[in-house]
Amino acid sequence: MNRRALEGSEKVLGLDHPNTLKSVNNLAQVLQDQGKYSNSEMMNRRALEGYEKILGLDHPHTLTSVNNLALVLQDQGKYDESEKMNRRALVGREKILGPDHPNTLTSVSDLALVLKCQGKYGESETMNRRTLKGREK
Repeated sequence: MNRRALEGSEKVLGLDHPNTLKSVNNLAQVLQDQGKYSNSEMMNRRALEGYEKILGLDHPHTLTSVNNLALVLQDQGKYDESEKMNRRALVGREKILGPDHPNTLTSVSDLALVLKCQGKYGESETMNRRTLKGREK
């Protein structure tokens, strides 16, 4: 179903239309949920490139795509690249949304998780404490 929606959107709206990119994101999420991580990564990268092109590097939709890519990279054990993407999403969200916005705190939490996977327990704890403090406000 998601593939058909994407194909229709591509034909009618074009490859880089925001609605097409949303369909790309949706398909990437389904693929990730099915455990098709390399296909999901490919779709997430496509969505990210499109959003960067039409909306810019710091747009909230672009940063969500960065975050989505970080998660699928982590699912594949690509922790260094996932950390890099998580840090990019966090810096962008802090800049655009502020340090205590729920999406920013999600980025903090996601970064904490990948840091834990890498054995960076001290920094992971710091990020988890920051998430908790922000969500308790």
